Amino acid sequence: MRRWWSVVLLALFAAVATPVEVAAQDGISKKKQERIQASKAKKEKKEKAKQERSDRRRHLSVQDKATRKRLKRHTKRADRRGSGVHRDGFFRRTFGW
Repeated sequence: MRRWWSVVLLALFAAVATPVEVAAQDGISKKKQERIQASKAKKEKKEKAKQERSDRRRHLSVQDKATRKRLKRHTKRADRRGSGVHRDGFFRRTFGW
């Protein structure tokens, strides 16, 4: 009986003590992983830009006609002169034309 228990314990220790094989080559390479991350980032950036465009269109569609015209006029002015502080021209400041 004692010998039987020692055989069982020996088998148990042998089963526990065996190293688990781990291959370093399993999985994907670092270069491939970087490529996947880059393509994912590019896709997310494109999705974000698309979402912003649709949000802008929706925002404009909600506005009334006069507001849309005013936004268009100010956008054109900002494109011409830049997004800094705006100063109206001489005639507009003087005469309100």
